[in-house]
Amino acid sequence: MYYKFSGFTQKLTGSAPAAAYSPQGLRPSVPAESPAMVFATPTKLVSEAGSTVEYLGANRVPDLQRLFQTSDGVPIHLKRGVPDKLLYRTTMALTIGGALYCLVALYFAAQPNRK
Repeated sequence: MYYKFSGFTQKLTGSAPAAAYSPQGLRPSVPAESPAMVFATPTKLVSEAGSTVEYLGANRVPDLQRLFQTSDGVPIHLKRGVPDKLLYRTTMALTIGGALYCLVALYFAAQPNRK
């Protein structure tokens, strides 16, 4: 047996298979006209684009590969000099400070109330 939700009684009622598979308000329909294309025309033609894209800039990958692949004994996360050292030390200081803060907060939370 097939069931359908009745809008009048607000309950499930028995129905025919076709009515159960096509609930009210969801009837299949074919639109009268096709929707308009939103991006039908390209913003820049392929012939206008040229061989290189101007907003990417120069390719720095070979230079960075040369820098990072040299075996000079410096760890990879410190190869770029002072900015890398500053970021590394700041991260380590925040990590150690956060761990100490968590331990102090845990210590205070473990103390009984003094009331």
